[in-house]
Amino acid sequence: MLETLSNEPRDYAWGSPSAIADLQGRVPTGGPEAEVWFGDHPGSPARLGDGRSLPEARAAAGEPPLPFLLKILAASSSLSIQAHPDLAQAKAGFAAEEAAGVPRDAGDRIYRDDNHKPEVIVALSDPFRALVGLRPVADTLRLLDGLGDAAGVDRLRSALTATDSSAALRGVIEEVLTGRAEDVVRDVSDAVANAVVPGFAQELDVLRAIVRDFPGDAGIVVALLMNLVVLRPGEAVFAPAGVLHAYQDGLGVELMAASDNVLRGGLTPKHIDVPELLRIVDTEPGPAPLLTPVPEGEGEVFDAGVPDFLLTRHVLAGAPVQAPLSGPAIVLVVSGKVTVGTAEREVTLTPGTAAYAQDETSIALSGDGVAYLAQPGRPA
Repeated sequence: MLETLSNEPRDYAWGSPSAIADLQGRVPTGGPEAEVWFGDHPGSPARLGDGRSLPEARAAAGEPPLPFLLKILAASSSLSIQAHPDLAQAKAGFAAEEAAGVPRDAGDRIYRDDNHKPEVIVALSDPFRALVGLRPVADTLRLLDGLGDAAGVDRLRSALTATDSSAALRGVIEEVLTGRAEDVVRDVSDAVANAVVPGFAQELDVLRAIVRDFPGDAGIVVALLMNLVVLRPGEAVFAPAGVLHAYQDGLGVELMAASDNVLRGGLTPKHIDVPELLRIVDTEPGPAPLLTPVPEGEGEVFDAGVPDFLLTRHVLAGAPVQAPLSGPAIVLVVSGKVTVGTAEREVTLTPGTAAYAQDETSIALSGDGVAYLAQPGRPA
């Protein structure tokens, strides 16, 4: 089976008004266009070319929900700072909230399903900027040294000089998110406004945008503690369980486990459960978890080592390639024109359009362009 797959963009406030429309070669809707979901997640199920929704088609064929969700993501301002539980935490948290009778659509509900949500994003724009993971404390102290000596900045600097960096970061995050460090939020916000710190120009640019968009938000300080990742087209970053992340601006292809479990850590008006966030968050500082693709067959594989998904990029230049499949798959084209074929059917895709394949052992890709292939991951 091979069918085209489509969906409408989601209008989250942080979305870009034009990036997805430009990719797809259409007129913008006039509002923010943040994400297009290519999958069967009930939050925004995609539709097949024959008119059926993807979950309807899979259910009719006796197939379970897809283990992954593929998206186009376009940000013009910061997403909320967030982390996701691992599988055991998600199962326990979901069971506890179910037992407590918390409605699944409640604003303070955390575990809306019993799955984890590791995710990979590959840049399409130049640049794509994201905050991912907690920066080594020595580097953050160098940044703070350039922000002056206001009382709140000094307080933050002092808190980070503890011997145990992970514990120090956890303590700072707890203080700011529980409202016990409003002076730190205020003084850091004021300090970054006109600061010039060698080696931190882009970090300060991002922080100034965050202060502008989220004045007084405790997440300003959390963002200051995080690694800034600047991706070029084709470069990727992986956010495993527990790792704080917040995409800042740019256009990308995102692939994740099919889950909606989010614990927020600032830059949002939504519910923040600080104790639960601190229970699952990884506060060990270190470099951002970049994910380098590995050549395999006739493509490049972004393998995050999770069983839910595997992402492959195919750069096509006329000669057809055969892509092996290990289960249901979605092909998303991001440039040029690509024809996707099986033994019975061919469909031609243009940028920002997708196709769904089921019960196929391989698909043929031909044309000139770039295609991303999402399918289940490899067994451990």
